[in-house]
Amino acid sequence: MNELPPILPKHLISQTVECALAEDVGAGDITSMAIIDSESDSMATVRAESFCVVAGIELARGVFQSINSDLNFCSVVFDGDKLAPGAMIFTLEGNSRAILEGERVALNFLQHLSGIASLTSKFCDLVRAYPVQIAATRKTTPGLRYLEKWAVTIGGGKAHRQNLGDGILIKDNHLSICGGDVVLACRQVREYIDSGLKIEVEVDSLDQLQAAIDGRVDIVLLDNMIVADVEAAVRLAKGKVMLEVSGGITLDNVLEYAAAGPDIISIGTLTQSAPASPMNLHLAPCMPKQASAS
Repeated sequence: MNELPPILPKHLISQTVECALAEDVGAGDITSMAIIDSESDSMATVRAESFCVVAGIELARGVFQSINSDLNFCSVVFDGDKLAPGAMIFTLEGNSRAILEGERVALNFLQHLSGIASLTSKFCDLVRAYPVQIAATRKTTPGLRYLEKWAVTIGGGKAHRQNLGDGILIKDNHLSICGGDVVLACRQVREYIDSGLKIEVEVDSLDQLQAAIDGRVDIVLLDNMIVADVEAAVRLAKGKVMLEVSGGITLDNVLEYAAAGPDIISIGTLTQSAPASPMNLHLAPCMPKQASAS
């Protein structure tokens, strides 16, 4: 399983922020420039509107400091903290135009990644009594995979394969092209690679599972199997290979699948369709500084 560091790399933050601001700001925030004095200062507070696991604070910081390094960004919580509705996430003080220019991009990152972390946490909490890992898939937003999989880890899950070169996964379409022989496909893979990469094969029947075991794979992905078939697969495998379950997993049925005994449950919904965590930024003008008496 691929592990990601708990803190986002600085170079990734700067690259991602630069692209996002270029997309959103364009030629400049003409609305703010038209109606707000360039010397105006404000105080902003960002709060959660619902229960959530927060993720992406340093991205939000990066957005505002990329626009104006003089902005005073003060985080009140940390990535991974569980927040109640109304909880403050960070405060921001400084140039009003700069705050408004970065507001949307910062909240987009924070809400999206917190939504992924929050949904992952719900799945992990439900299966906590079982020795099973909740994992992400490659069903991610193009260009945001590292961030989205990182958010999964903040919520307690595992990143799993980061890209096609990160592990061997023989899927049904691979097998359909090369004749459907699982044992042969596994042998070809072992002859091709000389690294320590684990070999995983996707199966949708117990017969294919037995073939995968005979092919000496490391992990078998049980694709869209009902709980009873997963239970049978666990009995058949008898610990000879790791078993991963994927397809059709929801908050309503994940506990049943965990109880069936697999090692990994991978869920595309975590990154593909997690709802954003609602948050708001409230802005208020700072009181003008009083001139000192001579």
